[in-house]
Amino acid sequence: MSKKEILQTEKSIALVKAQFSKSLCDALNLFPISSPMIVNEGTGINDDLNGIERPVSFPVKFLNNNRGVVVHSLAKWKRIRLQELELDAHEGILTDMKALRPDEDSSPIHSIYVDQWDWELRIEKTDRTLSYLKNIVRQIYQALLDTEEQVYKDQGIEPILPKKLSFIHSEQLLQLYPTLSPKEREHAIAKDYGAVFIIGIGGKLSNGEAHDSRSADYDDWTTPTEEGYKGLNGDLLVWNPVHEKSLELSSMGIRVDKDALEHQLDLAGASDKKTLLYHSLLLAEKLPLCIGGGLGQSRICMFLLRKRHIGEVQASIWPEDVRKQTELEGINLL
Repeated sequence: MSKKEILQTEKSIALVKAQFSKSLCDALNLFPISSPMIVNEGTGINDDLNGIERPVSFPVKFLNNNRGVVVHSLAKWKRIRLQELELDAHEGILTDMKALRPDEDSSPIHSIYVDQWDWELRIEKTDRTLSYLKNIVRQIYQALLDTEEQVYKDQGIEPILPKKLSFIHSEQLLQLYPTLSPKEREHAIAKDYGAVFIIGIGGKLSNGEAHDSRSADYDDWTTPTEEGYKGLNGDLLVWNPVHEKSLELSSMGIRVDKDALEHQLDLAGASDKKTLLYHSLLLAEKLPLCIGGGLGQSRICMFLLRKRHIGEVQASIWPEDVRKQTELEGINLL
């Protein structure tokens, strides 16, 4: 890739990020805000992800060497911030989140450096329904369609996303492809529909296994819904023609209320967390009800710009063999 091509890619990345963030804020009534890269250890505010990934931590001199941790995401911090900002129902926040996940494996779509739009929207108790979740997901998807159209006008890259987003519960997906692994099921359904939102990530399915793991203390994956399944969360997937595989762009959901938090902590064997700052505030019902999630900036740029490696749209570190292989394939990592 020539220097001119690299600069053009950087301009295209800026276009995608500017257009998508504007469309998202307009659609969901979000206010752009600042956010931390570091939080105090031992407060329960950092996102545990799947429960086993190690955060980057270090002693802080002015805190008497108590440790700070680099965020995995801002799922819990955002909820506290909603309360601090005293936002009304159906108002929310959007932040440009930068994180480190050192246990991520290197791959064309994975990096230890995570950049995503983290958003959170305050809701009413009556909004804790599957129909409300679907409505919000459709608005997010429309922001993606708007951005794809802008990329087409600016770059000439033909749109490929279907105009209508499909929905399926993870249990329905299991019944549809009972012999496939969860990841294989994702590839199959994304290829069939082009874009799909898989509902109910984290709870055990009829085969005794969860479709994928989720932390017990932010998304609600246990509440029964009007369609007869459980879970008010999910993942947004698209079919990526470059890799001929599904690509997850977002993980999101209606957040746990007091009852769902207690239930999910018990299921996860994590009841000891109830005394942590974040969890005690939520159990005392001192935090607002909300819906939120993360949208991968680099992944959305990868998808819309038809890039083969996430390192083409973000600057990170990579194993030496990956750098050599991408060079052989004519891919220059930023």
